[in-house]
Amino acid sequence: MSKFSKEVLAWYEQFGRKSLPWKLSSIPKKDRPYHIWLSEVMLQQTQVTTVIPYYQKFIGSFPNLETLASATQDDVLAHWSGLGYYARGRNLHKAAIDMWENFRAVPDDFDTLLALPGIGPSTAGAIMAQAFNQSYPILDGNVKRVLARYFAVEGWYGVSAVGKKLWKHSSDVTPKERVADYTQAIMDIGALVCKRSKPLCEKCPLQTNCLAFNSNRISELPTPKPKKEKPIKQAYVLCVLDRQTVYLQQRPPTGIWGGLWSFPEFDSKQKLINFLEKNFSRQSEFDTLESFRHTFSHYHLDIHPHVLQLSDKIAMNQSIHQIQDSSAKYFPLQGELEVGIAAPVKRLLEDLSQLNL
Repeated sequence: MSKFSKEVLAWYEQFGRKSLPWKLSSIPKKDRPYHIWLSEVMLQQTQVTTVIPYYQKFIGSFPNLETLASATQDDVLAHWSGLGYYARGRNLHKAAIDMWENFRAVPDDFDTLLALPGIGPSTAGAIMAQAFNQSYPILDGNVKRVLARYFAVEGWYGVSAVGKKLWKHSSDVTPKERVADYTQAIMDIGALVCKRSKPLCEKCPLQTNCLAFNSNRISELPTPKPKKEKPIKQAYVLCVLDRQTVYLQQRPPTGIWGGLWSFPEFDSKQKLINFLEKNFSRQSEFDTLESFRHTFSHYHLDIHPHVLQLSDKIAMNQSIHQIQDSSAKYFPLQGELEVGIAAPVKRLLEDLSQLNL
């Protein structure tokens, strides 16, 4: 076992997170790989503190692989609402169906896992290490940061050559024994000690041989992603209310917010007006709510909400149900929806429920 892994494991004994809900001894042995897989997918690009309540709610409804595979996508995405990166939820459901139909369990083979939707090399390695105690390296964001600093790896890790260097280092330091503890420990050090800003180097078990620390380059490494100005897109959304119900459409299965339920959306105000003229019994007046910005990884989306309250004089034509060939229906404005919605839609629903309409 390398000096690196020995120091990581020694730190874990004293400071590591040993009571995470997906690692509790009360979980039946046959279900543990399912819990590990679910947690690893949720933890992709999301912090532990954010994930825990979503994980607990998810497990409450889908306690094992069979229940998740038998669920509808709407039900799965409803439990994912607010966690973001919704392709993870869609892929989780697809992978569950595949696992149940072909294996009746989470596979204990790296290549088989890697072929499933939503599972890349690091997630597959984490499942093999944490669920099956097999020695596989991982390279999530926290581990990249630790290794880039410790070995002074130059360059943004999105560049293939840099990524290969980090994978090589990760493979070299991953032990053959106690790999489940080691994998959790190295992730914990990245999350709790070797943080992106203001790292706690004085508490780091790897400080002595860390090249970035010894050369006073902690703030320089890892090399940040080259900055690129994010474009700004516009979305004009129509919130149609009928008494205490609200009209939503299910978005196409792929793309932004794929499979989630949302308001009719247009890229210009004129298109929204054209939609009103086409789909309502007479030209309709609408109210506007305050615009707000939602930021994705690659662009900003400025959202401009418009509200139309239906009445006896302003009725919906049947043709609205065929817009974009998507599913569409009314939902209660009050209470929690049992379908998947994105954070901006949830915000608008909360605003609409407070309006005195």
